[in-house]
Amino acid sequence: MKKALVVGIDDYPSSPLSGCVNDAVAIANTLEKNGDGSPNFSIRILTSNEVNVTTAVLSEAIHQLFTGDADTVLLFFAGHGIINPDTNAGYIVSQNGAKGSWGMSLSEILGLANRAYPRIKSTVIILDSCHSGFAGEVPALGNEQIAAIGTGVTILTACHRDGTAGEFKGHGLFTDILLDGLSGSSADICGRITPASLYSHVDQTLGPWEQRPIYKANVQTFVTLRQVSPKISLEILRRLPEYFPDAASTFRLDPSFEPDRENIPAEFRDVPVNENNTRIFKELQMCNRHGLVMPVDAEHMYYAAINSTGCKLTALGAHYRKLAEMNRI
Repeated sequence: MKKALVVGIDDYPSSPLSGCVNDAVAIANTLEKNGDGSPNFSIRILTSNEVNVTTAVLSEAIHQLFTGDADTVLLFFAGHGIINPDTNAGYIVSQNGAKGSWGMSLSEILGLANRAYPRIKSTVIILDSCHSGFAGEVPALGNEQIAAIGTGVTILTACHRDGTAGEFKGHGLFTDILLDGLSGSSADICGRITPASLYSHVDQTLGPWEQRPIYKANVQTFVTLRQVSPKISLEILRRLPEYFPDAASTFRLDPSFEPDRENIPAEFRDVPVNENNTRIFKELQMCNRHGLVMPVDAEHMYYAAINSTGCKLTALGAHYRKLAEMNRI
């Protein structure tokens, strides 16, 4: 079972925002279903255009998120964040948040997540708010910070503890990139989107002079946030050990693998096309396009077939071959 609480607050009385409700709605709609339309997360959404997201409402919803058993729970918050300089405590700010009562503290949220394990196997906290990188930190000697993340908890934030989270074209800058990753840009070969792959996608997209995302995790199991279509058919991936008996094997090719008989050199046009070989060759070419296979002593797979060399696994291909061999695909 997977459940998510998605919160977006624009309507702050003294300092309104403009992209947080859009962020929450888009994240909820994306996480609710996998790429093929199958159910994914059971969603509860709180947005300031529909309900007054007071401290009491926010706190009750977050406490409810961490009740009961679940495989994965996810908390997404888009809105104001603040660090109280008097107490060095970080908060996500509720709609009625004010000095002395900003909203819900990041340490309280993290405490709920830490205590939920093992009832809740995995918790993912995603914050698109200023100072959100404070999550997972507690004051230590010398004003340094030490990790305070419990088992099964992952935190992904828009910026570091002293940073601000920007908005761009109706969305938070961080969430806009996040949505792109959840739509498939951060998926692995099998179509799995994980918190780590999302962080990598965001980190690579944001330049060194822009806000810097933060990723912290203490996990023991593989967490998939969303599944999209595999880049390569799983059936093809499962055949990698058949084509390559070990990671260093070379799969031998010859002109019978290439179906084109009009554009190949004249000396090979009388070589009969083998239909089973052409089927295999199409699969290997697909693996080549996605970086799992590379031609031997040739620039392209076509020339590897025409010149009767072959192809071999890349490091990434060897990884997926191993997964297939271990029945993990």
